[in-house]
Amino acid sequence: MISIKQQHRQLQPMMMILLSVVVFVIAHCVSPVTSFVSSVTAAAGRGSNSNAKSTTTTTTTSIWESSAATTTNNSDDDLLHPSYEIEPISIRIGHGFDIHRMAPIEEAGQPIIIGGVVIPHTDQKGGIYETQLGVVAHSDGDVIYHSVVDAIFGALTLPDIGQIFQDTDPRWKGCDSSKFMDHAYQIMDDYGYQVGNLDVTLILERPKVASFKPAMKENIVTLLQTTPGRVNIKARTHERLDSVGELRSLSCHVVLTIERKKNE
Repeated sequence: MISIKQQHRQLQPMMMILLSVVVFVIAHCVSPVTSFVSSVTAAAGRGSNSNAKSTTTTTTTSIWESSAATTTNNSDDDLLHPSYEIEPISIRIGHGFDIHRMAPIEEAGQPIIIGGVVIPHTDQKGGIYETQLGVVAHSDGDVIYHSVVDAIFGALTLPDIGQIFQDTDPRWKGCDSSKFMDHAYQIMDDYGYQVGNLDVTLILERPKVASFKPAMKENIVTLLQTTPGRVNIKARTHERLDSVGELRSLSCHVVLTIERKKNE
């Protein structure tokens, strides 16, 4: 039989080791329980199956694809998903407006793009410029697409396009504005809406765009997943008045309705 004294001697090394561990943990302010809870919480946050993760990725990759976007995605997402309720009323109305400066294409650094269509043209005469023109903008300067996006956000009581796609953000430098349209459509769809109808008024003195309107309309119909009978494009001059009439700018107004989808 081992005496109590001998048992105590045998346990002493183990007790010393245990005491050292406790001292180490306390000294480093680390709680094993807290670490365990944190690891469980993190695991729960990642989701219990790969399908949930895949779905989340699908809904955010349309515009927030780059690694740079990841750092600001949370704040952008907060703007598009406000704390107040966006009530599910049957019809909502939005208005969008955009204006961009025009300049000789050498200065602008990019051509005129409207409704996703590059507008080729001969040298323009009659304004302050007698040359090929381009649009001065941070992105591609597509006034129709920017106005449509603004109208969609407005109908949903969300911030304007300038807050979501800031012109100081390097992600959008020279960006194809169809990406903004893709994202606006996704937001509209997520809230359970679709295009009711959309009316565009493009205002520019030159170049003339009548022959390009069918292609612009087709692009909008495709991007917003709607039908030709719900999209209209008008174009007019500004009667040679102010910056638009002098070929120094072009602008656009868009009015649209969005309606609740029937299965919502």
